[in-house]
Order: sequence, then C-alpha cells, then structure tokens
Amino acid sequence: MSTRIAFLKGHGTENDFVIVPDPENALDLTPAAVAALCDRRAGIGGDGVLHVVRSAAHPEARDMAGEAEWFMDYRNGDGSVAEMCGNGVRVFARYLQHAGHVGAGDLTIATRGGVKRVHIAKTSEDGSGEGDVTVGMGRARLPEGEVTVSVGDRGWPARNVNMGNPHAVAFVDDLAHAGDLYTAPPVGPEGAYPDGVNVEFVVDRAPGHVAMRVHERGSGETRSCGTGACAVAVAAARRDDADPAVTGTPATYVVDVPGGRLVITERPDGEIEMTGPAVIVAEGEIDGEWLEKAAR
Repeated sequence: MSTRIAFLKGHGTENDFVIVPDPENALDLTPAAVAALCDRRAGIGGDGVLHVVRSAAHPEARDMAGEAEWFMDYRNGDGSVAEMCGNGVRVFARYLQHAGHVGAGDLTIATRGGVKRVHIAKTSEDGSGEGDVTVGMGRARLPEGEVTVSVGDRGWPARNVNMGNPHAVAFVDDLAHAGDLYTAPPVGPEGAYPDGVNVEFVVDRAPGHVAMRVHERGSGETRSCGTGACAVAVAAARRDDADPAVTGTPATYVVDVPGGRLVITERPDGEIEMTGPAVIVAEGEIDGEWLEKAAR
C-alpha cells in the first residue's frame, strides 16, 4: 500500500495554494515535487505550496521558534523558494485555525521574511462566516535607482519596492497594456534584480482605490499577490504625496486584484497591514508513490 500524505487546498483572493502539513519536517519536498503538486493538469494545482512546519523542526526557522511556533516554508509554483507570500500567510493562518492549532485573535507566523504578526477576525463583516485575516507585513524598503518595465514597444518607469521580496510597480493607463503576463516582462537596467522580480501593473479607480495585475516570479500571472498589493499601495502613496512618515497620517488603499479585493494600510511608523479573505476549500491525500516519482 502506498503512503498517503495529507494535503489541503486554499486560496486568498484566488491566489491558490496546496497546503502540506508536516509539523516535524519529515517530507523532502524537492523543487520537482513542488512543481508537480502545483501542476494544474497533472497535479493538484496551485500558485505555490504552503509547507506547514514547526519552527523548531526547520533549520531556517529555529532561531524564530521562540517568537512563532509555526514556520511557513513557502515555495513558488515552479518549486523555487520564496522569502514571503502575503496571501499565503493569510491562508497559512486559516489552516492553523482550521486544524485547531490556533483560534481567532492574534498569532505569529515565522517566514523567510521574518516573523509576521497576524490577526484572525472572529466573523466576517456580514456575520455569515469566518472573518478576514490581517497580516502585519513589516516595513517596505525603497531601494535607490531607477527601473523601467516594458511590454512589447511600450515602456514605463517603475517604483522599486522591497517587501521582503522584490517588486517593480508601474502605473499604466490600461491593465491590458500588461499583455498576457505568461512570461516575465523585461525590467531594466540589466542586473537590477539578479534573483528575479515580481512586476505589478496598476491603474487608478478612484482616490485611494487602485487595481492591479501581477507577474509573480516563478509563477507567472496570478489572481492576486499580497506583497505586490502592499508594494502597490506604498508606491501609490509616494506618487500621491501621501507618505505617512511625512504626513503623520496612515495611508490606506483599496487594491483590486483579479481574484478579489485587499485593503492595505501603511502607518506613520512604516508598518504595513494587509487585510483580506482566506478560504480552505478542500482536503484529501496525496499518493506517496506518485509524489516520489514526481520528485525525481
């Protein structure tokens, strides 16, 4: 009989993930195995994998175990390792609640981008179900140097924003200008992002309200990107002369993504909070023999 490995499927504003609970870090999730799990035709399908491990059991998270019991070992859909995933943190928190490890309220989650503080609301705004999840995303860094993004014969200046992972944010007149986003849009100058970059294309909807499309490195276009939405809000605040560190007033932006809506607030101290839904949609078992073959 083949080994059965538990999994769940969840999404945050339709940025979807295969969730693999592995508290003691016993599974060897190779890049090939992760890519196979995320394959939408031959696997389960997802933009990435949320490998759920106790911090004390993972070499990259042991020094965070005193602050956060659980480590989000996040992988992109192509199997590559990522520092952070904002939608992933919300879904990770929802899984911990679903599994009975935590209840509604405050908790901490270790990530490669540091320890993230999370709040799970008790109920949704209309009282019909589980409440939204708010994640403290830390502070943005704004590396110096101009960057540009291009699609075909069009090009735009972009804001370089780092949310623990790199982003290039370009404001455009029409989201269709982003093209198909199957492949990474060229970003210059060459070498600006040696490890790749997430690219956001943004249009205005109303004051304090924008919409975006995103190419996530390692995943292509996704229905949502939490760190990307934060980067967009930061870039919009600077463009709009609404930098909270200067005005002394929090800046809040509603960010529409293809999969839903996120609300991003940057405080005067630089801390950024992201609020949005997180849903567990299914759970089941992976055939261990299949995964072993896929991992080769």
